[in-house]
Amino acid sequence: MKLKGRTALVTGGSRGIGRAIALALAAEGADVAINYVSSEPAAKEVAEQIRKIGRHSTLAQADVGDYPDTFRMAQDVLKEFGHLDILVNNAGISSDKTFVRMDHASWRKVLAINLDGVFNCTKVFVDQMLKQEWGRVVNITSVIGQIGNFGQANYAASKAGVAAFTKSLAKELAGKGVTVNAVAPGFIETDMVRGIPDKVRERLLSQIPLKRFGTVEEVGRAVVYLVSSDGDYITGAELSINGGLLM
Repeated sequence: MKLKGRTALVTGGSRGIGRAIALALAAEGADVAINYVSSEPAAKEVAEQIRKIGRHSTLAQADVGDYPDTFRMAQDVLKEFGHLDILVNNAGISSDKTFVRMDHASWRKVLAINLDGVFNCTKVFVDQMLKQEWGRVVNITSVIGQIGNFGQANYAASKAGVAAFTKSLAKELAGKGVTVNAVAPGFIETDMVRGIPDKVRERLLSQIPLKRFGTVEEVGRAVVYLVSSDGDYITGAELSINGGLLM
């Protein structure tokens, strides 16, 4: 039980990669708050799964792109847990269009959740982590932020911004008991990837040296590694989980 006695919050924790991260943290002994915006039934299901393995879980509804709403959520989580040790900034959206067709609303919506959301959530918890002289922040970026992608200028920019934020904050907090790292998944078997047409899937697989898509559980285990004592000497890193797509 690498995380026994630790508390965690996973944003966007009701499904996909966020759900897997929340369950992986709980399996190693952490109590986990599940953030969601509107998918309450799915969030409740994750919380129930966590309780079944003997850990405490609570729901943390908020739009992370909205700072006042995020601040309110933080107060609720801190009241419930007493403190927060681990923050996983996973919440993210996409709104794919070629740049010529991309309107300002699509740009701002993706940046608000994917980039502003990381700032908002980290801001409302970091003082408490510094006060207790221990904290682990993991930001979920993407291989798209590393290589770019057709029709995803907004998404790629947001994820590249999170990667730069991660390195900058890691330098500021080094030596204060708080590490800040990122995990950059490639193409992972989620509802989004499963919805890709077969011909496109085949083309993507041909570009991945390991010839398969990743699993959400593999991402979850990587997060556990970074926030446990195994990752104590790691900060400012962006751990790529992409089957060799980017080397």
